[in-house]
Amino acid sequence: MAETTTGRASVIDGDTLEIRGQRFRLQGVDTPESAQVCGDAAGKDYTCGRKAALALSNKIGQGNVACKAIEKDRYGRTVAVCRLGALDLKGWLVEEGLGMAYRRYSTAYVAQEDAAKRAKRGIWAGQFTPLWDWRKGERVPDMGMAVPGGPDGPIPAPKAPPTAATGTCAIKGNISRKGDRIYHLPGTRDYERTQINEASGERIFCSEEVAKAAGWRAPRGRTVLEATADRGLSGPISVMTRSVSGSRSTACSFVC
Repeated sequence: MAETTTGRASVIDGDTLEIRGQRFRLQGVDTPESAQVCGDAAGKDYTCGRKAALALSNKIGQGNVACKAIEKDRYGRTVAVCRLGALDLKGWLVEEGLGMAYRRYSTAYVAQEDAAKRAKRGIWAGQFTPLWDWRKGERVPDMGMAVPGGPDGPIPAPKAPPTAATGTCAIKGNISRKGDRIYHLPGTRDYERTQINEASGERIFCSEEVAKAAGWRAPRGRTVLEATADRGLSGPISVMTRSVSGSRSTACSFVC
């Protein structure tokens, strides 16, 4: 697919061009959506996607653009390297702070992105929602020089320590990766290694009855020994066993 198409280019958006009816998605760069809103250095909102498209259009002007097709993406678009003379338009967009290096597909423009950050150019001057998050519907501007923690977003806050079991309320209500609500009693197999995160809905209970009423259940496969220990009993557990012939029964401790 190494065909090169040359001609006057129309800008569809910040990272898409059209030459003689054929559209090209610029390889290795991601620009804001046309309707995306970013904040400038003074905290004023502006449509950063439209700004990127307008800047690209002004840069190209009446010049001829050559786009070399590389591949088809999953949407059927032609991904290409496009140049205005010797100028790589993708690298120019990233270095001007009009877009970001699309690391998911290429690391070719990481150096240009770093230069834009240092110079506080374009979107990096203020704050903006990461482009991929904006497409998912998120509107939290947590990247850029105006964001506490630096251009790549806020410094992650330390995780809160797990809630300690206090008093008689010591039953840990855990939520598994599958969403199962399981409670663990002191002394049972998984109790010590189970950590409670209240922010995700996990809880500490004061009794099994309360845990069950709240929708939690005991772990499957609890041993008889664990169940007995849970209730504060001690001593050997009597279990009835029967011979193969069924002629006699024997009482023995838990480990027979």
